[in-house]
Amino acid sequence: MTAGRLWSLVAGALGVAGIAVLVLTRGRGALVAVVTGGIGAVIGALVVVMAQGGPGTGYGIVGGYITLVLGVVTAGLGVAAGRRGARAAARRDG
Repeated sequence: MTAGRLWSLVAGALGVAGIAVLVLTRGRGALVAVVTGGIGAVIGALVVVMAQGGPGTGYGIVGGYITLVLGVVTAGLGVAAGRRGARAAARRDG
């Protein structure tokens, strides 16, 4: 397994972990999802930037693109869950 493929796999695992935390905590893990999604997106972007070839060359560029999107989606879901929790707390308090 090449380094690009390995880093793409790590970034993908971070993105999936962020979504899993959101699901398992019913939205209370919003900060964890934002952080893991952001880290996954950055790693995915670095893999894409550092790849020296296209798809099928072993540099992990396809996985980099996938993890870049997955990281952004995970971070976006975390932000949405955080806003939803803040609105619910405001309704309870006021």
